[in-house]
Amino acid sequence: MNRTTAYATTSGIAAMPEQPVAPAGEACGPFPRAVVRDLRERAGRSPRGLSFGPSDLVVVTGLPGSGKSTLMRRSVPGVRIDSQDTRDRFDARLARHLPYAAYRPFVRLAHYAGLRRALRSGEGVVVHDCGAQAWVRSWLAREAVRRGGTLHLLLLDVTADEARDGQRERGRGVSRYAFARHRAAMT
Repeated sequence: MNRTTAYATTSGIAAMPEQPVAPAGEACGPFPRAVVRDLRERAGRSPRGLSFGPSDLVVVTGLPGSGKSTLMRRSVPGVRIDSQDTRDRFDARLARHLPYAAYRPFVRLAHYAGLRRALRSGEGVVVHDCGAQAWVRSWLAREAVRRGGTLHLLLLDVTADEARDGQRERGRGVSRYAFARHRAAMT
């Protein structure tokens, strides 16, 4: 499968000029304008790794099946908050007794409670974001500013067909309705 990645951050790098800050009330609010680094098709010049500061927040996002959880499990040694991990814990106890829809609100509550605890720890955090809840990104952006860190967005940019193939490979799936909602949130 051809996985591609686009990376955006609210911080600059030494070789780039300082990004201007938009006046309060404009589209990007009090946050610096994003610096976008597109890591696709760089003919072998892509970085071997991405490093982040100890107070930074990294949001890994993309369509369901794009590989967010897999990437996080394989590459994040520190604090990672993944909604799939939370769901897996609940599924292990409840799936044979109840349909997921019955305990989904508890999964979400536990996920957001874990995210809040991780954010309050002051450590760098990598967060799985499905993109369907804009308020979560706003919360993370405010938290990054509060802690003096930077919010980074790592987008796993795959086609809808590649994402569906990824779901099948992992034995997961989301309904057409849910997939359409996630897809609309990504555009």
